[in-house]
Amino acid sequence: MNILTETDLYLLNEGRHLRLYEKLGAQLQSQSRQSGCHFAVWAPNAERIAVLGDWNDWNPDCDLLSCAGQSGIWQAFVPGVEQGHRYVYQVISRYGGYRVDKADPCAFFAQTPPDKASVVTRLDYAWGDGEWMRNRRSHNALAAPQSIYELHLGSWRRSPEGRFLTYRELAPLLVDYVQKMGFTHVELLPIMEHPFYGSWGYQCTGFFAPTSRYGSPQDLMFLIDTLHQAGIGVILDWVPSHFPSDSHGLGFFDGTHLYEHEDPRLGFHPEWHSLLFNYGRNEVRSFLLSSALFWLDRYHIDGLRVDAVASMLYLDYSRKEGEWIPNRYGGKENLDAISFLRQLSEDVYREFPDVQTIAEESTSWPLVSRPTSVGGLGFGMKWDMGWMHDTLKYFSLDPVHRCHHHNLLTFRGMYAHSENFVLALSHDEVVHLKGSLLTKMGGLQADPWQKRASLRLLFGYQYALPGKKLLFMGAELGEWREWNHEGSLDWSLLESPEHAGIARFVADLNRVYRREPALSCKDFEAEGFRWLCADDRDHSVLTFMRRGDAVSDTVVVVCNFTPVPRADYPIGVSADGFWQEILNSDAATYGGSDLGNLGGLIARPSPPDDSLSSQPHYILALLPPLAVIYFRLRT
Repeated sequence: MNILTETDLYLLNEGRHLRLYEKLGAQLQSQSRQSGCHFAVWAPNAERIAVLGDWNDWNPDCDLLSCAGQSGIWQAFVPGVEQGHRYVYQVISRYGGYRVDKADPCAFFAQTPPDKASVVTRLDYAWGDGEWMRNRRSHNALAAPQSIYELHLGSWRRSPEGRFLTYRELAPLLVDYVQKMGFTHVELLPIMEHPFYGSWGYQCTGFFAPTSRYGSPQDLMFLIDTLHQAGIGVILDWVPSHFPSDSHGLGFFDGTHLYEHEDPRLGFHPEWHSLLFNYGRNEVRSFLLSSALFWLDRYHIDGLRVDAVASMLYLDYSRKEGEWIPNRYGGKENLDAISFLRQLSEDVYREFPDVQTIAEESTSWPLVSRPTSVGGLGFGMKWDMGWMHDTLKYFSLDPVHRCHHHNLLTFRGMYAHSENFVLALSHDEVVHLKGSLLTKMGGLQADPWQKRASLRLLFGYQYALPGKKLLFMGAELGEWREWNHEGSLDWSLLESPEHAGIARFVADLNRVYRREPALSCKDFEAEGFRWLCADDRDHSVLTFMRRGDAVSDTVVVVCNFTPVPRADYPIGVSADGFWQEILNSDAATYGGSDLGNLGGLIARPSPPDDSLSSQPHYILALLPPLAVIYFRLRT
């Protein structure tokens, strides 16, 4: 039985097939007389392909695939194949007799590494997230509050004896914790099958297969379904930028450089020691586009965070002179990758208009999160890597020196609305001997109290700025050690009042963030943010306001970046009345010194000659040390 039509073959070869997962790989079939499996794989330079598996005792002479014309597709219906059978393709190339056993590029499941075979499986599942799916457009909207909890499933929490928890075991634990902490979404580091656990999933071989380390496809669906039913969105890290050179993977698939470029100056990444996709090859584009849509379709994923976009855009990324080839115009831009990314954005938003795509793009490439119709890449949002670097550099300084580096905080105002930004404090900042966020705080002279206060200030400052929010797991605990993927988070820290206070602050911060429209509804509009005082470098203080649709939807934010309390500090406000202190990171319940403003302050008319603020009124506030305060007009 042939399930591939001429249209399928045409679209594959044109680079416009978006659902190869319905046609290639191992598709179980049930017929009136005979049941079995239809196998199909793209290998245009093969001389012979056999499928070896449990049902034929791994005999390479039993089940041969035949080539479908000039398409490069090899296929066959094999009777007797059942759910759970393991299999590989034995590929013999027409060039030099190259022979290799390959995993199925479109397999839905795989053996747990270090075993390498693919596994025949169905993706049947009875979803219960209908309400979430009907309404998720509102949760993913650019005007909606989005606070993302980034986590690595293998090291978020483990069993008492240290084994991985399964997707099903993680589901109730993760839902309970994320709800308690108030995050709107979770972002999972890549869960696609990957041979090397230490790659955290970023060197994947199974672009359609969730890793079997934590269970079956249905187990992952259960996890996502459970999160959705609890009102929590799910974002996946997706890696179309590179892939490992493991012999059973995509590399040199049919005895030729099929998925990757032949020239290592285009096809090999010296920093990651991995292979790079050939985005100019139509079938590769069909493969990657199908992978992206697969997770949105079959797994109900709410967004894709696309990894390492900068490495895709630039031919000279992390390469020395002579290690890269210019494009046809002599430039360093990867024209094929640019075209692919635009096609990805258009296809995703056409097929799934209620999801989001997020680019990890670390350069000043223009219009990353702008429509392709105006020359953009078409992403919904982009990580603000510049803000992350500048902010962490500032917070690492001894407070006595911060007045000389005030521009690290204010420079973002020059570009804050040039893109739809996500402010991310991600896993990349707490690995490779960089230390934890807590250890970065306050310079070498900072004591533990100051470090914890600075960490709370960092989070409160992050949440107050325009842009969506992301925290990597463990930051909310105030971990002292950097992330170790071989263990679990240090949950025992919550037994300490000081660290429990940090977690309590993050939870309250999320609730205030979700409750106050001004903190999110105009994230990507210039009118949603206004400086009140950006240049008080002598005191290392920033004051600004966030504004919503209504006049009453205004939040005034003041940050004191020194350990010196400041009394009667004037802050301009937009209206007369009582300005309620709705969040204070120095509160005793968070581990602070409990300085504050007794619940709020009454605004006074600004004097005519006031040079501190352009606002018609002002309040005189007590600024706690190393703290952030949010005020809101009480109506």
